[in-house]
Amino acid sequence: MIRALALVVALALAAPALAAPLLARIDLSEQEMTVFVEGRERHRWPVSTARAGKVTPTGLFMIGTMKRMHYSTIYHGAPMPWSMFFHGNYAIHGTTEVERLGRPASAGCVRLHPDHAERLFKLVLAHGRENTLVEIVR
Repeated sequence: MIRALALVVALALAAPALAAPLLARIDLSEQEMTVFVEGRERHRWPVSTARAGKVTPTGLFMIGTMKRMHYSTIYHGAPMPWSMFFHGNYAIHGTTEVERLGRPASAGCVRLHPDHAERLFKLVLAHGRENTLVEIVR
């Protein structure tokens, strides 16, 4: 009975993500983003998330502000191309430090290769922010 209840709860929590036309799932333990379009895996890319002492929030988020080029107001004007903010100052964005992708390196944002960030940015524009979910898991 407890296992059945746990399964029902897990499916109910996952339902919004499964129903989203566009889903970017970030796995912190794998340092990888998987992009699903209409429920089908479309892309799998390495990312960099929070380094030791920093935090990348987990949960389900919607995309808020989007900027083709943003310069960090917190980290010395660092360039953040193809920025998609999902939780306050946290964003998915391109990075110039592509050699660090695949391992924790950021202050909390989700860093992507600039080409991948551009592709995701354009997918969000095509599907609409309201039809896009970001899911971050451990």
